Amino acid sequence: MGEKVLDTRVVAIGNQDFGDMISNHDFYIDKTYFIKEWWESRDTVTLITRPRRFGKTLLMSMVEQFFSVEYREKAFLFEGLAVFKEEAYRKLQGTYPVIFLSFASVKETNFQSFYKRMRSLMGEAYRKNGYLIESGLLTGTEKRKFQKILDEEAEPEDYTEALRSLSDYLLRFHGKKPVILLDEYDTPMQEAYLNGYWDEMTAFIRNLFNSAFKTNPYLERALLTGITRISKESIFSDLNNLVAVTTTSCVYEDSFGFTEKEVFNALDVRGLGDQKETVKRWYDGFTFGEQRGIYNPWSIVNFLKFKRFGTYWANTSSNSLISRLLQSANQEIKKKLEILLRNGTITEILDEQIVFNQLDKNVDAVWSLMLASGYLKVESADPPEGIYTLSLTNYEVLRMLKRMVREWFQESDHYGEFLSALLACDVEAMNEYLNRILIQIASSFDGRKNMGKTEPERFYHGLVLGLIAELEGKYYIRSNRESGFGRYDLMMEPVRKSDRAYILEFKVFNPKKDKNLEESADTGLKQLKEKRYAEELVSRGFDEENIVQYAFAFEGKRVFIKEG
Repeated sequence: MGEKVLDTRVVAIGNQDFGDMISNHDFYIDKTYFIKEWWESRDTVTLITRPRRFGKTLLMSMVEQFFSVEYREKAFLFEGLAVFKEEAYRKLQGTYPVIFLSFASVKETNFQSFYKRMRSLMGEAYRKNGYLIESGLLTGTEKRKFQKILDEEAEPEDYTEALRSLSDYLLRFHGKKPVILLDEYDTPMQEAYLNGYWDEMTAFIRNLFNSAFKTNPYLERALLTGITRISKESIFSDLNNLVAVTTTSCVYEDSFGFTEKEVFNALDVRGLGDQKETVKRWYDGFTFGEQRGIYNPWSIVNFLKFKRFGTYWANTSSNSLISRLLQSANQEIKKKLEILLRNGTITEILDEQIVFNQLDKNVDAVWSLMLASGYLKVESADPPEGIYTLSLTNYEVLRMLKRMVREWFQESDHYGEFLSALLACDVEAMNEYLNRILIQIASSFDGRKNMGKTEPERFYHGLVLGLIAELEGKYYIRSNRESGFGRYDLMMEPVRKSDRAYILEFKVFNPKKDKNLEESADTGLKQLKEKRYAEELVSRGFDEENIVQYAFAFEGKRVFIKEG
């Protein structure tokens, strides 16, 4: 048997131009079968939502270069790929005018800047088709409007009608209705929500979309991509020809992202086959429709290139919107976040249509946003009722969310001092710093005057879990596991057996049982000994003298810690 030949194609990071990747013989996984599936659906306007960095822009580039008359001489780009297996599609390539826009860079802080950016985008689209103004097919009035859009000096109504008008001109010139492609359509919506100009922005976008996609008799097909499905009431008013394909839809399930077969094959041919299980733990878990085992492509190509594990996908965004919603959420949301961080599941009623300007009022919408953004996956569902059981997508997402929670706590000046005191078994310093932390952040974290009164132990448990999350990597952090004759609250098992291990027990002061916080802490220490929580560590070879046990007693914004 001959030696296996490895794949030597370059893994290019960040290249989103289909033609460049194919011409340069870069690493590429064939997704051209999407073209046939989409074209044969005969849907006039298709909106597909997928998380960021899932190949949406590369796929849109592929669609443009397949259909556009500008690429009619570049059929070689598709030779050997799935879409060219049928003669009908070989003949279809390069036969339609295409308008391709991207809103990915429309991240403005006010409406005036947004409007200026939109004028620029429309101007670019018209300059790309500047030959039309000299074609002899436009009236004098149309030429003047065309020139004003080129010069970015047209009236607001001319810009909202710009795509419809350009479609008309392209049809006259080419004898075929154009295909309109709009990538990252929802980026301006998130920025408008975060920066406070939602109403003005949506009024403009609604008029633009209605003109381009609803009342446009010159349109052949339109394809839009984004992360979220914005509600019809916001920007797609009365757009009855829109087909929305979300992460729970059972079409185009494997057109974005990599399947496990594709990933494992890539690992094999690049000599990384022995890493499959770890790659699966880190980057698998995305579910589109009924298709499980989808991997995020950004992390996979980075792993293939650098051959080391990291939070590549999770690090490509500030996650500011989700962080803001979670940090300001009520106690119930935070309890559910803690369940997710312990690899548990939550069951929610979801509406996949995001209404950005109501996110602050409908706090449960954060779960819909997290699902659309790729941080959650569907474990099971009852779509007619809108009920979904959700969990964190994979280990990479878990690490990202733990870091996010840790950053909330780092707003306290005493965060690092508390961790240092805990590891040094300096109980006096632990008490001083954790009490200061509680005074500084407990109110903003919980957001209610009765902090600690509703299932209080869960709140404090989650708070300390967030504080020690940074130690992951040096410690295996376990929560609510069985050991001895019960379930401990938190255990920190060191990676190095020579280091100390820690078991943490939490109690909330109960005036009917204890006189003060110290007595509550004593109750916790007694439970630690009677339940023999340390047995799990002893069974794994730890010396009992090297196992430190702490009892934390809480009341409101006060804590008393005692070592046993």
